[in-house]
Amino acid sequence: MSTQHRISLTSVSKRFASPGHGKPDTEVLRNVSLSLADGEFVCLLGPSGCGKSTILNMVAGFEHADSGAVLLDGKPITQPGPERGVVFQQPTLFPWLNVQENIAFGPRITDQPKAAYQQQVNHYLEQVGLVEFADHYPWQLSGGMRQRAALARAWLPNPEILLMDEPFGALDAQTRLEMQELLVSIWERTRTTILFVTHDIDEALFLADRILVMSARPGVISEELKVPFERPRTPEDLVADPVYGGLKRDILHVLRQEAGKRVAAGH
Repeated sequence: MSTQHRISLTSVSKRFASPGHGKPDTEVLRNVSLSLADGEFVCLLGPSGCGKSTILNMVAGFEHADSGAVLLDGKPITQPGPERGVVFQQPTLFPWLNVQENIAFGPRITDQPKAAYQQQVNHYLEQVGLVEFADHYPWQLSGGMRQRAALARAWLPNPEILLMDEPFGALDAQTRLEMQELLVSIWERTRTTILFVTHDIDEALFLADRILVMSARPGVISEELKVPFERPRTPEDLVADPVYGGLKRDILHVLRQEAGKRVAAGH
């Protein structure tokens, strides 16, 4: 894996206007610095409202920092771009398009001929296990199937960077585990750089190369952890590893402290 930084944030701060006349702005991020190497899988982990999604939206080009630098390959990020795919918590599929049409949405709107992308569509339908459901519409699918389609749509253009905002948070435990394993299996083949937002410790320890733990709002990176477990990983192997329990306990302690600060501050 290269040590070149694909994504870097340096001393990034962000405020949002509070609703209501005369109320002070809400400070979401304060002097946040982080980086992702090419092909790295990094999880942002932290309490609700700490600014995890704001960081992801800045890297996506949807939001801009009030101060500091947000860079892609050393250049400022000013807008969304095709080299960055985004997967949200809700699948956001188009209800009037069937599964394969949703997956092919990107190349379709750029007027590429179907022959140029249909093979890739078929490939990702197979990768995410939706070949038999290619002609189904989103309302005919389970939540897990819809998220599989959203994942395939994000990966079809072969993005160099994939930004994922709690994409499995709304799924049941078994489906969530299946999606985590699917994500890792595709990532191990593509080595796409991934920034993954989560509040789930087990998810972060299973998925990530590194975990960045964020403080309560205003968010800062309070701890950085290199995940010590070799790949490939299985949930069963991790749970049986005595190191796993200790790491989870330590991270949980940090998160509980941060959540306590948030409550005490009335955020």
